[in-house]
Amino acid sequence: MNGPVIVVTGTDTDVGKTVFAAALAGALGASYWKPVQAGLDPRADVDSVAILSGARILPEAYRLTTPCSPHRAAAIDGVTIDPARLALPGVDGPLVVEGAGGVLVPITPDLLFVDLFARWARPVVLVARTGLGTINHSLLSIEALRRRGVPILGIAFIGDEQPDSEATIARLGGVKRLGRLPRLDPLDADTLAAAFAAHFDLDDFR
Repeated sequence: MNGPVIVVTGTDTDVGKTVFAAALAGALGASYWKPVQAGLDPRADVDSVAILSGARILPEAYRLTTPCSPHRAAAIDGVTIDPARLALPGVDGPLVVEGAGGVLVPITPDLLFVDLFARWARPVVLVARTGLGTINHSLLSIEALRRRGVPILGIAFIGDEQPDSEATIARLGGVKRLGRLPRLDPLDADTLAAAFAAHFDLDDFR
């Protein structure tokens, strides 16, 4: 790989990390890879990223049908996840990698996403919602990443502006506040690219 690798993870499921990953991949002109997809309805995350970013999409190592923790989705589908297949792929240029759910979501009964991030040893962007509960979820996620030595590039927020919560998380967590994506209506490639350019500094990701 001859470009930066940035891992995008979240404090929880449905916090907006796929939208952020699409925005980041589009802004960097990066390839996008989600190693494990669990749930295909209404569409897989790779399809959303393709629509929203135009990024080069790499196929998932595992594509599971049930929308739940990958270890359980694999069991339901009769699939055994081999961690050896989750090595970072080689690509030309930048690569944006998206996890599933939060940092402590199990991939297999014995392997958490945070353990995989530690193996990769690449910088992580933590995506958090701005709503109620985000301080607790964010600080717990930061602590879990730090305990395993995962480098944290910073935290990106999704949702309505909450200056005190955002500043509190950055201060107590000792992480850089990278920016905040507002809720977009409509959400499409153009509005997402414009919002990312307005609210983030691309140099933070290079």
